[in-house]
Amino acid sequence: MNIQIKRSSTIPEESNVVFFTTNPNKFDQSLLTADQIQFVKKEFTAKKKLVAVNQFNRFVFIQRIEKTSKKPHDVKEFWRKQGAVLCSSLNGMKAEKITLVNDDLKEELLCYAEGMALANYQFLKYKSEKETNTLKEIIIKGRKVADTDINKLTNVCDAVCRARDLVNEPQSFLNAVQMAKEFEALGKEAGFKVTVFDKKKIESLKMGGLLAVNMGSNLPPTFTVMEYKHPRSKNKKPYVLVGKGVVYDTGGLSLKPTANSMDYMKCDMGGAAAVACGLFAIAKNKLPLHVIALVPATDNRPGEDAYTPGDVVTMHSGKTVEVLNTDAEGRMILADALHYAKQYSPELVMEFSTLTGAASVATGKFACAFLSTANDVQKKKIFESSWNVFERMVEFPMWEDYGELIKSDIADIKNIGGPSAGMITAAKFLEHFIDYPYMHFDIAGTAFLHAADSYRGKNGTGTGVRLIVDFLSNKVVR
Repeated sequence: MNIQIKRSSTIPEESNVVFFTTNPNKFDQSLLTADQIQFVKKEFTAKKKLVAVNQFNRFVFIQRIEKTSKKPHDVKEFWRKQGAVLCSSLNGMKAEKITLVNDDLKEELLCYAEGMALANYQFLKYKSEKETNTLKEIIIKGRKVADTDINKLTNVCDAVCRARDLVNEPQSFLNAVQMAKEFEALGKEAGFKVTVFDKKKIESLKMGGLLAVNMGSNLPPTFTVMEYKHPRSKNKKPYVLVGKGVVYDTGGLSLKPTANSMDYMKCDMGGAAAVACGLFAIAKNKLPLHVIALVPATDNRPGEDAYTPGDVVTMHSGKTVEVLNTDAEGRMILADALHYAKQYSPELVMEFSTLTGAASVATGKFACAFLSTANDVQKKKIFESSWNVFERMVEFPMWEDYGELIKSDIADIKNIGGPSAGMITAAKFLEHFIDYPYMHFDIAGTAFLHAADSYRGKNGTGTGVRLIVDFLSNKVVR
């Protein structure tokens, strides 16, 4: 992450400052002259949300706090977005430091800092001339904010930025083998175990779905197992995270149209980035949990001996699949990973994937499609987390009727269900490979954005990381 978040008991002289207040008479006015105080009062009368005072060597901002009937999650999101707005202004001013000041607030300051840190993200690796953001430090001065709060926030924001980096990397660098190496580096830094299966091992495990998708590529697949186990983990059975790792998706022989859908298909491993970087943040925050992440990875190309519509593939589970569309490849590799997860007898499996265009059409950039076999208690908790981090979800049904649409005439099942309810039939396909509580997150609409959206930015968003961390963090507090 290209910015540091820290706590201080004083306001550094060279730092810009934001005071949070409901009243222009009730904040530390020692940094302002009498004329500046009168100016602030006048701007408050005009209902300005953010008042800026130019002191030439720095800016002093007064952020207005208004009474609201909004729900707590909406208030948190408001402060994240306000932080993103100020971040843009500070970089425009070539500012390097900002100090957030209020002794009575906690969540508001943390959300403000979170929005600023995530909005400050840049991916400049391939730029010859780098216009780097100048903002380097966010300092929080507030009695209710502890060092542990800062550390947790820093680790989560760092994990989101790393996930964005992975999604933004082109396939010319981030092929399946390189992505496994990136996961190994994450594990070494955060202290979790990483095991990478090569093609020979994958063949020995008879992971037919992963091998079939890989047939059109001249690069080998990988299957990465990441495991973090705290010595005092609270869960007897592990939580398992599964992420789709299609590093580039041409659609295979069922080729995508180039102009409007293939050019950004480097993002088709957004699920893999989410689970690996979510585990990274969990390990860095030393949560007392046992968590495993699984990533099947390959590119999907139409070359060499590419699998074809009409093929029948025998999966890792032994189940047979009639392939009717090679662009429905994500479910093929995920099915092998989901069956592999059975050996852990997991407490819960959470699977993240940029799986279907249908999900993107249904929910747009505003939410992911959610389908689940978990109980109502678990589903209530994940929805609470989704609102808390504002990575919202829309639940779709897992009715048996939809399962009828993927029945095959010549195999156990087929890999597409027709033009209707594509996100549901994809989940019903994956349901054939589980025997545990399961949550499916189709992040096709939220993992990659074509225009900037506040602190989520443009291109890779790192969606899923904050949701995973928040949900599993709540498992610790009982």
